[in-house]
Amino acid sequence: MTSVLLSLTAVVAASALAVPTAGAAPQTDRTTAVPSGWKAVGPAEVARIAEESGAQRTPLTSGDGVSATAAEADLLAIKSVRNSKFVATEKNYAAPNTGVLRARSAAYGGSWEGFALEWDETTETYALKSLANDRYVAVEKNFTGSAQNVLRARSTTVGGWERFTLYYSETLDHWALQSNLNNMFVAMENSYTGTLQYALRARSTDISGSWEEFDFLPLEG
Repeated sequence: MTSVLLSLTAVVAASALAVPTAGAAPQTDRTTAVPSGWKAVGPAEVARIAEESGAQRTPLTSGDGVSATAAEADLLAIKSVRNSKFVATEKNYAAPNTGVLRARSAAYGGSWEGFALEWDETTETYALKSLANDRYVAVEKNFTGSAQNVLRARSTTVGGWERFTLYYSETLDHWALQSNLNNMFVAMENSYTGTLQYALRARSTDISGSWEEFDFLPLEG
């Protein structure tokens, strides 16, 4: 296998959310059907996949500006299968797109491409925190036009806007994210132009191909 999720034990220990119980399963009351060949995974399954997968790892860049909480955890880089680019947080973008997530980096270059994944036992969902600005990723459901449902690292706490269900395909060895706010899968907008080219948006009703597929790569010092 060419991709592997970060160690859940370290991430959960660093999370501000509740510690999961062993074997906890993700919620199944989705209005969007689980795509064929994909499985919603919780901590137990993620730990198994991480243990069984060959560990392709990305080196953590010296001097990465991560929070004290995130620095205690194994860290994650996300790579789009569609364009083979790493997802970055555009923290220097002007409002309203400050913190938008885009698959635009040819390689992992630092905290801009780093994330921490956190599990919440109560809702049985994950939250994604950007290491570039120490903010949680939210789905902008109220944005309009081409930016509707764009993912932005802009929240200091986690609510419904920031919760996701994680899917894995054993056959493809790829990962997918489904927003719990609108039940849509996250896609990478490869055909967009301008500042939102390669933006991540929760807008797909299914995992139809590489637009919705990602590699998850752990970071190591």
